[in-house]
Amino acid sequence: MEKVTAGRDQLGQLAPVFATFNDDILFGQVWADEVSLSAHDRSMMTISALLAMGAFEQLDFHMRKGQENGITKIEIVALITHLAFYVGWPKAWSAFNVAKNIWTELESTKGEME
Repeated sequence: MEKVTAGRDQLGQLAPVFATFNDDILFGQVWADEVSLSAHDRSMMTISALLAMGAFEQLDFHMRKGQENGITKIEIVALITHLAFYVGWPKAWSAFNVAKNIWTELESTKGEME
């Protein structure tokens, strides 16, 4: 996993300790531990938690990361559909819009490469 510096880049001056926790502990240690959980599974769980909280600002990043970690369009659609009954229809609707944008970009990029 490549080194994450988003915390330092975006919040380093305002909240340097938080930025360090984000970059070095959350991503540098927790996310990097692929022995306990695969990156794919961590992404599925993280997307589920963010959707449940309605944290859509972070959802875009984590869906993109999930796609990089091997989450397929079929899996993301099934995940959001399943969660709709537990976290609420409006949250699922919003998550589908995020997913639609991301997977549409991927499909158009693949089309350009062919």
